[in-house]
Amino acid sequence: MDNVHLVPEEEEDDLYTGYNDYNLTFDGEDLHNDEGFQQAVRTSHGRRPPMTAKYPGTAIGGRPIGTAYGSRMPVGTAMGRPMTGAVQDGAARPMTAVRAAGYSSSIARGSVFDPLGQSKGPAPPLETRNEDTPEEKIKILEKKVNDLIEESCLAHARGDLQLSLEKAKEAGRKERALVRQREQTGTADHINLDLTYSVLFNLANQYANNDMYTEALNTYQVIVKNKMFSNAGRLKVNMANIYFKQKNYTKAIKFYRMALDQISNAHNAMRIKIMQNIGVVFIHMGQYSDAITSFEYIMSESPNIKTGFNLILCYYAIGDRERMKKAFQKLICVPLGIDDDDKYIPPNDDPHANMVIEAIKNDKLHQMERERKALAEKYIMTSAKFIAPAIESSFAAGFDWCVDMVKGSQYVELANDLEINKAITYLRQRDFRQAEAVETLKMFEKKDSRVKSAAATNLSFLYFLEKDYDQADRYAELAMSADRYNPAALVNKGNTEFVKEDYEKAAEFYKEALHNDSSCTEALYNLGLTYKRLGRLEEALDCFLKLHAILRNSAQVMYQLSNLYEMLEDPHQAIEWLMQLTSVTPTDAQVLAKLGDLYDNEGDKSQAFQYYYESYRYFPSNISVIEWLGAYYIDTQFCEKAIQYFERATLIQPTQVKWQLMVASCYRRSGNYQKALETYKDIHRKFPENVECLRFLVRLCTDMGLKEVQDYATKLKKVEKMKEIREQRVRSGRDSSARGRREGSAGSGSSSSPINTPPLRASVSRSETKYSPLLEQGRDSGQSNHGTSAKGERLSVKLKTLPGSNEPYEASTQQEIDASYVDPLGPQMQRPKTAARKRTEEDEFADEELGDDLLPE
Repeated sequence: MDNVHLVPEEEEDDLYTGYNDYNLTFDGEDLHNDEGFQQAVRTSHGRRPPMTAKYPGTAIGGRPIGTAYGSRMPVGTAMGRPMTGAVQDGAARPMTAVRAAGYSSSIARGSVFDPLGQSKGPAPPLETRNEDTPEEKIKILEKKVNDLIEESCLAHARGDLQLSLEKAKEAGRKERALVRQREQTGTADHINLDLTYSVLFNLANQYANNDMYTEALNTYQVIVKNKMFSNAGRLKVNMANIYFKQKNYTKAIKFYRMALDQISNAHNAMRIKIMQNIGVVFIHMGQYSDAITSFEYIMSESPNIKTGFNLILCYYAIGDRERMKKAFQKLICVPLGIDDDDKYIPPNDDPHANMVIEAIKNDKLHQMERERKALAEKYIMTSAKFIAPAIESSFAAGFDWCVDMVKGSQYVELANDLEINKAITYLRQRDFRQAEAVETLKMFEKKDSRVKSAAATNLSFLYFLEKDYDQADRYAELAMSADRYNPAALVNKGNTEFVKEDYEKAAEFYKEALHNDSSCTEALYNLGLTYKRLGRLEEALDCFLKLHAILRNSAQVMYQLSNLYEMLEDPHQAIEWLMQLTSVTPTDAQVLAKLGDLYDNEGDKSQAFQYYYESYRYFPSNISVIEWLGAYYIDTQFCEKAIQYFERATLIQPTQVKWQLMVASCYRRSGNYQKALETYKDIHRKFPENVECLRFLVRLCTDMGLKEVQDYATKLKKVEKMKEIREQRVRSGRDSSARGRREGSAGSGSSSSPINTPPLRASVSRSETKYSPLLEQGRDSGQSNHGTSAKGERLSVKLKTLPGSNEPYEASTQQEIDASYVDPLGPQMQRPKTAARKRTEEDEFADEELGDDLLPE
C-alpha cells in the first residue's frame, strides 16, 4: 500500500504519476538478507552440477540452453526422484499440452511432421448399428407409427377417406405393439404419451370423417378419460360437433358447455367460438331466446359479422321489429380489420413503390381481405332483403330505412346495390310493369359506371320481356358503354339482334361475352341457337357439347343435342340423348312422344308404342299421340282398343267430325254394326251435311235391311247436289276472276306475257315467334326429316274424303309429330336466354331465381 498513491478529487489527473516508482521485489541487493531465498539455495535445487556445453561454438559460448528437447542428464532430487522435464534413455520429454494439435511425445528427431495422420492410411469403417437391441427396435417402431400418422393425414388431404382411416388403424396397432414391447423390456416408464395421444386423436378424426360417429365418440372418450393427457377436455368440442351432426342437440349443448367450463378466460377466442356453436344449436332446436342470449354476449364481447347475422335471424324469427333494427345497426358497425384499398393505388413518382404495390395487389393477404369484405357485404345485403318487409309497414319503406342506415356506415357503396336489389325484388314478384322499379333503375343512369351498367342491364331485360325491343336495345347499348366487359349486357345486346334476325351480329356479341367471361352459360347457349338458325349445325353441336360439360343435368341442353343429331341424320345419337333426358325429366310427355316418334321412324313399333303410351299416360290430351295410338291398334287389328283413344279425341275436339267417324268405323270393323249405326246417326244429327256419314248410313241400312235406307239415300243425293252446285260456283268465280285479270293485263299494253302469281301467305311458325331463354322450343325441329324412313313406315292417321268402298278410312300422308320440348315453366320461357344483371352478392341464404328469363350472375 506504500506504493499506491490516491489522487485527490480536487487535483487533476497526472499522466506520469508512479512512472519513477520502484518495486522492491526486483531488488537483488538485499537477497543475502532474504531467509527464504537463502534456504532455497541450500537445498538440492541450489546444488545442481554445472552443465557443460555439448555443442561448442554456439552463440552462447560454452553453455547450451537447456530445453525440454535437449540432452540433459537427470539430476536426482533429495528423494531420488528424477526431475520434471529430464531426458531419460534418449526419450523426449512428453508434450501433453500440444497433443491435441497432432503432436506426439514419442516423436523422434528427424521424423516427418504429420499432424493430421495422413500417413496412416484411410480411417477404419464405421461400426454398424446393431438393430437387434431392444432400444433400437423401439426407436424403429416409433418412427413407423409417426410415418403412418403422416400418411393418414396426407390421404385425408387428398380426399381418400378410406385410405386415411386404414392408415390410422394401422398406426393404432403399431402403437399398441410398441407399448407392449416397452413393458416387456422393463421401460414402461418411458412410454411416449405424446405419440399415444397423436394416434388416438388422428384415429378419432378419421372415424368422424368417414361418418363412423359411434367409433369416433368411443375413441374420444378414451382420450378424455385419461388423466395423463393434458388439455384433453378441449376434445369435448369435437364430441359435441359429432352429436350436432347426429342431430342430438341436447347432448351437443351439454358437451359444448363442458368444454367451455374447462377452457380458461385466457383463451377468449376459443370460448367465443364455442358460445357461437351453442347459439347455432339453439336455433336448430327452435329455442330462439336462448340463442339470442348467446349471440348478444358475443356481440358485446367480440362482435363479428356471422354472429350479427344470426342475431338478426333470431329477432326475425320472434318478430321483434325494434331489436331487428338495432341488430342491423350493430351488424353494419362490426369492424372488418382490413386495410383501405387506397394503399393499393400506386404513386406515379416512385417506381420502386409501384413494383411493391403490384406485387402485393393480388397476394394471399389481399385475397383474404377481399373475401372477408365480400362475405360481410353478402350478410348485410341478405339481412336487408329479409328484414325490409318486417321492420316497416311496407317493403319499400323498410328497404329505404336499410339504405339510409347503410349510407351512414363503412359500407356506403352497398347503398346503390340495395337500391338495385329493391327494383329486382319487384321483378322477382313478376311485377314487370311496376313503375317504381323502372324509375329506381333509371335513377342510376347518372351514377358511376359499375352501378350504371348493372341498372341498364336490368332495364334492358325488363323491356325485352315487354317486347319493347327498341328500348331493350337502347339500354343494352348504355350498359355496354358503361362497362364493355359486362357479359350480361353483351348477352342482352345479342338477344335484341337475334330478335331482329341478324344472327351473324348476334353471334358476334355472344362470342364477345364468352371472351370476357368463359363461364357465361347463357351466351354459350344462345350462341348454339344462333348457329342452329344459321344452319351451322356442327358448330352449334360443339357449343351444346361444351355446355353439357358445364351443366351436366340441364334438360334443355340435352334436348338441343338430341335435336341437332336428328337434323344431322344420326337418329341413334338423338335417341341416346333423349334417353339421358328421360333420366332427368322422366315424366315429360313431349320427350316421351319424341322418343316414340324416333323409334317409329326407325321401324321399331313396339318401342314406339311403349313411349307413346307413356306419353299418353302423363298427358292424355295430345292429339298427335292419341292419333298414333289409335292407328297402332287399328293396324294390329285391335279396333276395340282404338275406340277409347278416338273417343277422347272427340272430347278434345268436338267440332272435328273425323274423330267421331273414326269411332263409328272402329265399331263397324269390329262387327258391332248396331253400335256403328247409332254412332253414324248421332254424327248425322250433329253434321247433317257430311257426305261420308250419309254414305255409310246408306250402306249399313242396306246391309241390315232397314227401312230408313230410302230417306238417307234421298238426303245423300241432295247433299251431293248441293255440294256440286257449290263447287260449280267456286269454279265459275275463279274462272271469271282469272279472265278479268287476263283482260286487264292485255289492255295495259304490256309487252311481257302475263304471269299468274298466287298471293304470298303470311305464315310464321311458332318457332319463329318465341324463343326460350333456357330452351328453343324445338318448333324448328320441322327442319328434320319426319317422313317415312328406309327402315319402316311410321303410323299416322288422318281422314281423307272417304270413297264409296268397303273401307271406312285410308292411311293419310305422314303426319308430323310436334317435336317440341315444352318446359313446365310455361310460355314466358320461349325466348333466348337473357342476362339481367351482375349480382352484387352471392346469397346462399335467400337466393331466389330472378325469373325464368332473368339471368343472375
